[in-house]
Amino acid sequence: MSAAALLVLALVALALGVLVLALGALARYRSDRQQAQVMERALQHQPLALPPDERDTRSLRRRVLDALQAIGRRFEHGGLGKALLAPEDRLLLDQANRNTAAGRATYLGLRLVLALLLPVVVALWLRPSGVKAAAELAAGLAAGVLLPKFVLSAWAERLRRQATDELPLLIDLLRLFQGVGFSMDQSLQTIAERFPTVLPVLGRELRDANTAYMHGRPRAQSLRRLAESFDNDDLRSLVQVIVQVHEHGGAVQEPLRQFAERLREQRKMTMKEKTGKLSVKMTVVMMLTLLPALMLVLAGPAVVSLIGTMSKLGGH
Repeated sequence: MSAAALLVLALVALALGVLVLALGALARYRSDRQQAQVMERALQHQPLALPPDERDTRSLRRRVLDALQAIGRRFEHGGLGKALLAPEDRLLLDQANRNTAAGRATYLGLRLVLALLLPVVVALWLRPSGVKAAAELAAGLAAGVLLPKFVLSAWAERLRRQATDELPLLIDLLRLFQGVGFSMDQSLQTIAERFPTVLPVLGRELRDANTAYMHGRPRAQSLRRLAESFDNDDLRSLVQVIVQVHEHGGAVQEPLRQFAERLREQRKMTMKEKTGKLSVKMTVVMMLTLLPALMLVLAGPAVVSLIGTMSKLGGH
C-alpha cells in the first residue's frame, strides 16, 4: 500500500474518531440540558412531561449549531483550542458580537470539523497519489482551518466600516438630545431604543452597554467594548467624552459639534483620496479599452482605403 493511501486512511480514521467524540459530547450536552429542563420545570411546579406538540422540534440548523458547540466545548480548554482561539480570533469574535461561550464554541467546532472534512473531501474527489496527495491534503487541512477565520474577518471588517459610517449620525443624535435637555443616560437609552434601524451596529452596542449599566456596571466599564472592539480612535474619543460628561457633567454640545465637523472633514478628505485613486485606475482601464476602439474608428477608414488601393494596383 502506498504512502498516499496510508495517509488517506489515517485522515479518515482521525475524522471518525473526532466524530465519535463529537457524538459523545453532543449526547452528554443533550442529557445535561434535559436534566436542567426537568429541574427547572420541577422548581416551577410544571408537569414533567410535555405535550407532543411542545417537544423538542429544533430545526436542522439548530441541531448543527448544537453539535458544533459540543465539539468546541470539548476542545476549547485544551492546547488545540487555545491554538485555534488566539487573541486575534477573540478580538474578531468581539467585533462581530459573538465573543460568548456559545459563539467561541461554535467557531472552534466549525474550524475543527472543516479541518477534518475538507481533506476527506479532497481525498475522495480528486483521488490524489504520490507527493501530490500530501500537498493537496495539507492544502485541504489548511483551508478548513483558515476559511472560518477569513469569513469572520470579512464580517468584522464590514461591521467596522458600518460603525465608522454610523458615527457622525450618532454624534448628531447626542447633540440633539443634549440640546433639548436630556441627560447623557437618557440620550443613550433613547438612541438605543428608538433608532435601531438607522444605527444597527452602534445602536446594538449601546443597547448592550445600557443593559450592563442597569445591572450595576459603571458607565465606563459598560462602554469599554464599544471603545475597544472596533479599533476606531474617533469612537474611543467619543466614549471618553460620554464618560466624562456622565461623571462630571458640563456642556457637551459645542465639543460634539466640533467633533462632528472634524469627522465630516475627515470623510471628505477620504472621499477625495479615493476619487484620486479611482481616476488613476480609470486611466489604465481607458487605455486598455477605449484607446483601441478609438484607434480603430480613426484609422479604420484609412486602412480600408489603403487596402482597396493596394488591391487595385495588384490587379493591374
